[in-house]
Amino acid sequence: MLAAALAAMGLGSPLGNLLVAIVALLVIVLVGRFLLSVAWKLLLVAGIVVAALYVLSVLGLS
Repeated sequence: MLAAALAAMGLGSPLGNLLVAIVALLVIVLVGRFLLSVAWKLLLVAGIVVAALYVLSVLGLS
């Protein structure tokens, strides 16, 4: 059933397969870009927290 629907839309052809692959890569890149954006912010906050704790431990306030 699904194969027949895909064939009717032309997705069984080489160009159709290429379109599906490009769309899949686009989705992967967009999701990866979002996750890297979040990860960058988390690493920045973690670096600031660790630096503050290091300074406090060097000064003997911890």
